[in-house]
Amino acid sequence: MNKASEGYCIFCVNVLLISAVLFVYSQTLHHKFVNFDDNVYITDNQNVQNGLNLRSIRWAFGTELSANWLPLTWLSHILDCQLFGLNPKWHHLVNVIFHAVNTLLLFWVLKAMAGALWRSAFVAALFALHPLHVESVAWAAERKDVLSTLFWLLTIAAYLRYVRRNNTKWYLMSLFLFASGLMAKPMVVTLPFVLLLLDYWPLSRISGKPTKKEIYRLALEKLPFFALSVISSIVTFVVQRRGEAVGGIDSFPLGVRIVNALASYMKYIEKTVWPARLAVFYPYRADISLVLQAAAGVLVLLGVSILVIKEAIRQRYLLVGWLWYLGTLVPVIGLVQVGNQALADRYSYIPLIGLFIITAWGGQALFIKWHCRKIVSGFSATAVLFALSVCTYFQLHYWRDSFALFEHALKVTDNNYVAHNNLGFAFQTQGKFNEAISHYHQALQLKPDDAKAYNNLGLVLKAQGKLDEAVSYFQQALRVRPDLIEAHNNLGIALAFQNRLNEAIDQYQQALKIKPGSAEVHNNLGSALQSGGNLDEALVHYRLALRDIPDSVEVNNNLAWILATHPDPKSRDTNQAVIFAEHAAELTDYKNPVVLNTLMTAYAAAGKKELAEQTRKKLELCKKQSPDRKEIKNH
Repeated sequence: MNKASEGYCIFCVNVLLISAVLFVYSQTLHHKFVNFDDNVYITDNQNVQNGLNLRSIRWAFGTELSANWLPLTWLSHILDCQLFGLNPKWHHLVNVIFHAVNTLLLFWVLKAMAGALWRSAFVAALFALHPLHVESVAWAAERKDVLSTLFWLLTIAAYLRYVRRNNTKWYLMSLFLFASGLMAKPMVVTLPFVLLLLDYWPLSRISGKPTKKEIYRLALEKLPFFALSVISSIVTFVVQRRGEAVGGIDSFPLGVRIVNALASYMKYIEKTVWPARLAVFYPYRADISLVLQAAAGVLVLLGVSILVIKEAIRQRYLLVGWLWYLGTLVPVIGLVQVGNQALADRYSYIPLIGLFIITAWGGQALFIKWHCRKIVSGFSATAVLFALSVCTYFQLHYWRDSFALFEHALKVTDNNYVAHNNLGFAFQTQGKFNEAISHYHQALQLKPDDAKAYNNLGLVLKAQGKLDEAVSYFQQALRVRPDLIEAHNNLGIALAFQNRLNEAIDQYQQALKIKPGSAEVHNNLGSALQSGGNLDEALVHYRLALRDIPDSVEVNNNLAWILATHPDPKSRDTNQAVIFAEHAAELTDYKNPVVLNTLMTAYAAAGKKELAEQTRKKLELCKKQSPDRKEIKNH
């Protein structure tokens, strides 16, 4: 193939890959956010919604929310909210674009390293269209997958430039890109290991019988990469420990973890070959079927490993693809258990590239002696990609909203208490309390120590006005898990509704011992103190809340009210009251009567009689237009 023909083919491949991704994933533009981490990362996260500024950048690099350190992922969500607000269409589109770019990068990198146009294109197409990758792309909160993989592939591209040109600048660039990938998702810690594999094939920097000098030189070259991996691993482990995300030996015994890890290696291969019954959450289990799967896993892993080692010199891609798959799964295979899932589709986003390489290069070798090998291999590849596209299209349909997602999970998995819990929450947000309660009870039947289900039951009962029962469930949640900050906060709110202010204040203070920087708890504590007449302490907590949620209408309004009406002239600050009240009014577009009342009071206290009178007229008009509107309250 001459250069002109090859260039035309590369152009066609690029167009086809982009078109395939956009066509198959276009339905995500009509999807909603789901109540599984999307609320933590986007819809309930005021820091993300505040947009891109110095405050949000500092927060992104300092927060340990979600029990991970992911500053670049947070910044990408913040930028999305800056540009698109909370319209899920554009958040999903950004994920799809990242996936399309990753697909092209994978094609370019493999083509540049191995020089095999059609095999590289097939690997990229498998990556683009496999149903196991739906979770990483269609889930807005899983931005960290597609973003970290972008840096993973850019690191390999820069490393390739360094190898080909022996240019230190490209080496430093690859280090920088790798560090960026770690700040998007620490799962990329295995990249230095993959770079060594690429040295073996297709870069051929290691001979068939590698010498000690070769190995020493290449290992020394990777030391800065491994150093970054070690630092990232330590930071991740510490943060996850603090966030109570790492399961202890009591919850997940080492023997069970090993069995689950071996079974999971087999399960990922099985789902790669036959991608059926995919779910957003796979419950952790320990039964005889898992042991049998683990035993089969040992046999398969050992058998395939022996085979690829024997063929390593003649067919180097086998060893590289197999070790790529095994090695890149290590951080998430469950030996260090993070979360309660047995495995997760999203964890396969990078590891499957290894199996795809084996499929593409092995398929070519399989057809090498056939007379019509080009026709047969082309037809086979097209059929496989078409089948995967159809499966992916239908799998994407389950991600359209929380109801579809978790109803499907219940159909394809057993004992899925997480699906019941989240489906209950979906009903709860629609005011369908009976359905919500039913699913919460089913979650508790499957997992009697599910603190979140108790907490959610308390929320439903509180919404129904059954405060005594709500208090009982919040207390039960805390008996199961004393460090559940949401239960402390919700119990405090319920007690405050019952006018049990001292008990409410105690719950808020316990919550702040667990998470000192919680803006929501500081605000609620300030509210309880204000109701109890302790205005000076209330001011302190409102100001602490305002550091993280500067655009909170409630906090600005309450601060303004206290500063304008404080009985002690030394604590009164009418100028500051006007500033906070004006900000709250701007945030509500001067249409909230409670805020307008505060603004009028602040103007009057500051001696701005004309502005106070103008605000009074706006207040009267607002009351006529919406007489029953009570979004927040003055204490």
